Amino acid sequence: MLVSQILKHKGDLVFTIEPTETIAGTAALLNARGVGALVVLDAGQVVGIVSERDVVRAVAEGGPQALTSEVATCMTRDVHFAEPGELIDDLLGRMTDRRIRHLPVCQSERLVGLVSIGDLVKWKISEVEAEAEGLKSYIAAS
Repeated sequence: MLVSQILKHKGDLVFTIEPTETIAGTAALLNARGVGALVVLDAGQVVGIVSERDVVRAVAEGGPQALTSEVATCMTRDVHFAEPGELIDDLLGRMTDRRIRHLPVCQSERLVGLVSIGDLVKWKISEVEAEAEGLKSYIAAS
């Protein structure tokens, strides 16, 4: 299964934030949107990604005063991307190896979606279940 198929069903809505937003504002937006990460955009370009882990790490290291710092101080700058034509299995391997849970999806340098490890696992399970049902039907017909 391709990333584009996931985005077709999931949608292409990506919650974003600017690098000048405070860490407190970022935490509030993560909570309000019910998501684990936000893509950080500056002038329409992806400059980072900030996850719940990044926020927790910033507060653990800087104390409560870290909440007034800009999200640029704690975001992940080395962003790994996915492309719509990539296979789920390839992304699962990449995310596991790099210990990341979210990949912005870009096409021609344009942000077109975001996939999480949860999205990929959900689709992988659906794929395996469909295959198992097909095998059951085949065996039953034999």
